[in-house]
Amino acid sequence: MPVYSFLDLACDVLKTSPIPLTYQEIWQLGSDNELTAKIRTSGKTPWASMGAQLYVDVRDNKQSQFIKVGKRPARFFLAEREQELTADVITGIEKEEQNTGSAKPKYHERDLHPLLTYFVYSNPSFNRGRPIYTKTIFHEKSRKNGYNEWIHPDMVGFYLPVEDWKAEVIEFNRLSDNNSLRLYSFELKKSLDQSNYRESFFQAVSNSSWAHEGYLVAANILQNDDFLSELDRLASSFGIGIIQLDPADIDASSILYPARRREILDWETINKLCEQNRDFEKFLQDVKIDYESKRIHGQEYDEVHREIKSFIRSKLQIDVQE
Repeated sequence: MPVYSFLDLACDVLKTSPIPLTYQEIWQLGSDNELTAKIRTSGKTPWASMGAQLYVDVRDNKQSQFIKVGKRPARFFLAEREQELTADVITGIEKEEQNTGSAKPKYHERDLHPLLTYFVYSNPSFNRGRPIYTKTIFHEKSRKNGYNEWIHPDMVGFYLPVEDWKAEVIEFNRLSDNNSLRLYSFELKKSLDQSNYRESFFQAVSNSSWAHEGYLVAANILQNDDFLSELDRLASSFGIGIIQLDPADIDASSILYPARRREILDWETINKLCEQNRDFEKFLQDVKIDYESKRIHGQEYDEVHREIKSFIRSKLQIDVQE
C-alpha cells in the first residue's frame, strides 16, 4: 500500500479549497480534517517539511500537480484548477501581499535574546543534541571608537563536551588537536526585509569573523521568493547562517540557511573584542574556567527559560501555540 505523503495531503486539501493556500494553511486544514494523522513523520515541524516539498515540486517538476501563486507569502493551488482563479481572487492576494509586514512588532530587539538562548540550547536541528550556552554582549559597555562599530556581536555562544566526554578524553584533547570547543556569534534583528537585509547581513559578517560559526537571527523575515533567494546567495557566499525565530511557536523556529563552519579562530579579533568589551572578556574567562574544571557553571551565562512560552506571553505580548 502506498505511503500517504505530504504532497498527497496538500492535494487532498486543495481539491476542496476555493482559493490558493499557504503551506501553513494547508497543514492546518489537513489537521482539522484529520488528514495529518495519516502522515508518518517524527519531525517537530512537519508543516515546514511539507512546505519545502511543495516549493521543490513546483520548481523542479515540470509535471507538478501544483502551481504557486504570489510571493509574500507564496500560496499553492492545484494546476488542474488554475482556470478557477478569477481576477478577484488574484487581486485579493496582491492586496494582502502589499499589506504584509506593515504591522511592526511592539517588543524590543533584546527581548528576543531569551528566545535565541532557548533555541540554541534545546533545538536539536541546531545543537544536534548538545547543550549550547549563550551570553548577551552589552554594546553600551564597550569602549567606543570609529573602527569598532561593527565588531561586537549581540550574543555569543559556546559548546564544551564536558557533559558528553570523559574527563581524561577532554584532557587528552588539549594535548592533541584541542578542537573540542565551539564558539558561536549571533547578530539579532526584529525584522529582516528588503530595507535592511544588506546592512544586517554584513554587520553579521563583520561581527562573526572571530567565531567558528556566525548567524544572522530575526523573528520576522520577509516571505518573498526573490528575497529568500538573495539571502540564500549571501549565506552561501559568505558562510553566515540565518535563523528564523518564531515567537508564536518557538519550537517551530528553524535554520533557514546553515553557517559554514570555520576550523581556525581569528585570535586578533578575539583579542580586540576583549580589549573593547568587558562582557566578552568575562565570557572567555568563564569558558576557560569551565574547561579547566570540567563543569559548566550555567549561572554565568544567559538563563535558559524553562517556561519560555510564559515569558513570550508576558514580555512580548504574543499569543503562543500550545
